Amino acid sequence: MTHEWEKAASDAHGDKEAAPLSGPLRGRRVVEFAGLGPTPFAAMLLADLGADVLRVDRADATPGGAKETYHRGRPSAGLDLKSPDGRAVALRLVERADVVVEGFRPGVMERLGLGPDTCLERNPRLVYGRMTGWGQDGPWADRVGHDINYLALTGALDMFRRRGERPLPPMNLLGDFGGGSLYLLVGILAALTHADRTGEGQVVDAAIVDGVAGLLASVCGRTAHGSWLPEPGTNFLDTGAPFYEVYEASDEGHLAVGAIEPRFYQALLTGLGLEPAELPDQHDRSGWPRMKKVFAARFATRTRDDWAAAFDRTEACVTPVLTLAEAQQHPHLRARGTYVPHHGVVQPAVAPRLSRTPGALGRAPSDAGADTAEALRAWGVQHEEDRRSSQHHDGHDGDTTKGEQ
Repeated sequence: MTHEWEKAASDAHGDKEAAPLSGPLRGRRVVEFAGLGPTPFAAMLLADLGADVLRVDRADATPGGAKETYHRGRPSAGLDLKSPDGRAVALRLVERADVVVEGFRPGVMERLGLGPDTCLERNPRLVYGRMTGWGQDGPWADRVGHDINYLALTGALDMFRRRGERPLPPMNLLGDFGGGSLYLLVGILAALTHADRTGEGQVVDAAIVDGVAGLLASVCGRTAHGSWLPEPGTNFLDTGAPFYEVYEASDEGHLAVGAIEPRFYQALLTGLGLEPAELPDQHDRSGWPRMKKVFAARFATRTRDDWAAAFDRTEACVTPVLTLAEAQQHPHLRARGTYVPHHGVVQPAVAPRLSRTPGALGRAPSDAGADTAEALRAWGVQHEEDRRSSQHHDGHDGDTTKGEQ
């Protein structure tokens, strides 16, 4: 059964075959050398906003890309980048591109003959985006790692824990996507602006450790001024404060509380049936443990949904903690079309939303190499085998592909 919101969202976001590219980046061409995590997510966002993105996978890559939502919006061409023919095709793509995105360890693209010096010589306006965990230089640049390792070394992971407990990694949302993909995109868009103004391309060195450190700017400042204590789980945003915490309800559901400002805090107390005189001052840290116990006892008396209804339309900043499936059905997110069905998968819609040049969801994700011939032709490039076949049928050796001259 299809709900009305699903039909409306499908119509609005194009739950069909590949829709015409639209958005503020329409006309921009991006070559994405396929990788994991932050690189394809950044390429997805570029495609969502209208860029013509071509994902270049290994010719022998194992099928499976069609299962990854972050591969949406772009075709996949399979190339053997270690072969002269594959490298030549890749360089012809680079010549036609505005942006290259790659997420290999430092030195890999150089060894393939596709490093930034080679590519910028072919295309001086090119923005060459490089996504790594540790960065292009430094003593750890050549080490392997994952999101959890980058968070650990930047000091971020230590902050994700309650007092006296071990750190709990926030999946790979903070490192790969927050400190990685989004910082890569900021760099790419800034470099494109520079290229438009001057005709000069450049390299974007986006390191997850740098991006995560940037996200810690506020904590660094508060620590320097003494308003943020070094012990995790003792501050007002890290579950130290009773008014910024998650509480369990009687049915084992949970409520998120973020009542920081005085009037919001008062609304929280009113909703819980408490009087300020019964409790220590809101910002008395010594009283926080006692206040937590009082709040926890109150929240444990009713179910999650009972509390959500009780606090609905108040200024207490209390919300139910939803599962992903519940979130996709929430009336507010349904009204906005935050999650939409697209090619049989409920997934995030395009964000952010632009008033004049909105983006749109494009084609469904492709398996690695599934669109090689079609995708290369769309870029005015022939694969070497296709080129030889064409030459054989034409009876001469010249390269006759339009746009190859």
